[in-house]
Amino acid sequence: MKQNEYGPIPGSAIFSGISGKKAIIMAANVRIALVAQGIFKAAKDTDSALFMEIARSESDLKGGYTGMTPAAFAEKMQEAAKAVQFDAWALHADHITIKKGDSSEIEQTKQLIDAQIAAGYTSFAIDASHLFNFEGKTVKEELAENIRVTSDLAHYIKNKMNGQDFGLEVEVGEIGRKDGEGLILTKPEEAVGFIKALNESDVYPHVLAIANGSTHGHTYDANGNVIEQLSIDIPRTKEIAQALRENNLKVGIAQHGITGTPRDLINLHFPKGDIIKGNVGTFWQDVVFSTLKVYEPALYKDIQEWTLEKYRSANPGKKDRQIFDGNCKFAIKEFYKEIYSVEKDTEHAIQAMAYAESLIFFKAFSSQGTASLVRKNS
Repeated sequence: MKQNEYGPIPGSAIFSGISGKKAIIMAANVRIALVAQGIFKAAKDTDSALFMEIARSESDLKGGYTGMTPAAFAEKMQEAAKAVQFDAWALHADHITIKKGDSSEIEQTKQLIDAQIAAGYTSFAIDASHLFNFEGKTVKEELAENIRVTSDLAHYIKNKMNGQDFGLEVEVGEIGRKDGEGLILTKPEEAVGFIKALNESDVYPHVLAIANGSTHGHTYDANGNVIEQLSIDIPRTKEIAQALRENNLKVGIAQHGITGTPRDLINLHFPKGDIIKGNVGTFWQDVVFSTLKVYEPALYKDIQEWTLEKYRSANPGKKDRQIFDGNCKFAIKEFYKEIYSVEKDTEHAIQAMAYAESLIFFKAFSSQGTASLVRKNS
């Protein structure tokens, strides 16, 4: 077996391979790598192409809040893919986020991208959506800084990839941003104007992340209980996809913030083929922690107590459950050694849970058979 036989393939190969198929490719955001093998096994058994991804906040040059540098994350994903012998997957740098857009932040971002490319990443998501200009009089004025920074970084990635193909995702609307009336949604003209401007700068993304009513992580009721996320605006999502098509802009939609969205709703109502990439993140963290609660109760208790002690004062009025759910991700780095040295039966249970849940996601996303399509068209 060649050493890189089960290494990641370009994200572009997955997007072009599924072109025209009414399917969503799952992008598993894996903050705790123990779930990876289960996800890969389900992908292999259902013949589903897959993205394995992690965001800048979770994995930077100092390890982010997961304790994994880009190199460490890449190594863990490659080990899991090799163990399962699965080949139709891409390694995706999710949310390469830029919040200020000044030269210092851009330079630091380029250093992170260098590390991601050196680690073997094959797909990148540039997120400059925070640079939205609310004073702008036109769509182009509102998006000018996002367009400038996204174009700069996209060209940087292309030059550094040195002729190798890669996937490219960009973001037009900040996910989960609210105003006095609720979640701010991307308008079709914003999506079209953004992609047209990028194309004029010789940047051709494969997927576009939009603000369509989703939020990252969990959704809560007034009592701090986790509830189903039913806020994704399907009609607006279809409008944006239609507007992109009418303008002959070849870009699919990346759906962020799927944790909490009922999978029967995804299966029956998501516009598959318009949405072509579906990010699932917090869900996998929940799989790990819910398993630790039973299999490693002492470790779970330590994680819980650490999280509540550290974050309770910053969350006045919130119930402990909500404080823990919202901040337990920051305990991953703190308890890195303990999490990655759990008993074998704990690890097996986590993988089994991840496998079973992935089967349901792949079914809801209609992604069965996409791995063979990607191989055939590569």
